[in-house]
Amino acid sequence: MITGSLCRAARALVEISRAKLAANVNVDEAVIENFERDVRIPNDATILAIQRELEAIGAVFLPEEGSQGVGVRLKFNRSLTKRIGILENEGGATGRDDVP
Repeated sequence: MITGSLCRAARALVEISRAKLAANVNVDEAVIENFERDVRIPNDATILAIQRELEAIGAVFLPEEGSQGVGVRLKFNRSLTKRIGILENEGGATGRDDVP
């Protein structure tokens, strides 16, 4: 399950306000704020609902691996991944750069 800090980071990545997240999860906005500030930890079902909502809108939570801590990143959808691939494969041969 996620922590308050991960919730705050994920919210920033997917660009959703506390109010919108709270409405989507069907909890009071204060529940999200208190969770993110480590004032009060909601019950497990609420944390899971928050996590699932953040994942549904593009957050990917990364588990702890050895000395690397937990984390969160932004998920690319298929369309964006395809466009990035096209852009990376454009251009052809590189030329000499005139900048010293």
